[in-house]
Amino acid sequence: MTAMLEYDDEAARQVEAVYLTTDVVQQRQEVLRLLALTPGEAVLDIGSGPGLLTTEMAQAVGPTGQVCGIDVSDSMLTLARNRAVPPDSAPVEYRHGGADAVPYPDVSFDVVVSTQVLEYLTDIPAALAEAFRVLRPGGRLLVLDTDWDSIVWHSTDPDRMRRILLTWQQHLADPFLPRTLGRQLRQAGFHLAPPRVLPLLNVGYEPTTFSGREIPVIARFVTGRDGWTAADVDSWGEDLRTLGPDYFFSLNRYVFRATRPE
Repeated sequence: MTAMLEYDDEAARQVEAVYLTTDVVQQRQEVLRLLALTPGEAVLDIGSGPGLLTTEMAQAVGPTGQVCGIDVSDSMLTLARNRAVPPDSAPVEYRHGGADAVPYPDVSFDVVVSTQVLEYLTDIPAALAEAFRVLRPGGRLLVLDTDWDSIVWHSTDPDRMRRILLTWQQHLADPFLPRTLGRQLRQAGFHLAPPRVLPLLNVGYEPTTFSGREIPVIARFVTGRDGWTAADVDSWGEDLRTLGPDYFFSLNRYVFRATRPE
């Protein structure tokens, strides 16, 4: 896994705020719909972050099910463990662990989920092999990742925006992973369903949208890299915030569903 984006307590809270936007809440609802979880299933959330999807999956599989979350960030694990689990949910367990070293035995889960995680990894085959290993025969895998070349983000200074985003891409091992993920899943032995696209679209500046919440996350990362000063980055963010009704942001995320053969 890359060490390019570190989640201390402040960064973890910023990411949690992004995950609580209406855009990402709707994304989670679509992920849950595509998973079609049933009562009693055992589910692993790889890169569980602040535990929002993990908690919702626990509700979906009910008290006879099991949900486990793993993450490499202690700050994220703390947020997740402090999140209340509603009554009549599955028991939820969190462990420290990465996608390329899952701390569970073979054939332990009916479902494995990984959202916005694999694009941070330098060894995708190792991660997919781990998902395959812990899934039971016939088990289901869902992977969601972003192609950052799909971004459309209006700015009064397009060149500055382009350069900011090039610096931001450094926080990922592969900013364009969805282009090759289908092939890599097949090579790992999975059977694939047709992929889905989940667009994020924000028109008119609002601070509580996905992109509005991303501005400080991106600013925190790019400041001090590639010569970007705090003043430069503040100017970039202020330009976006003052666009008002002319603000426009679009980004595509892609969902891959696969099964481990019987």
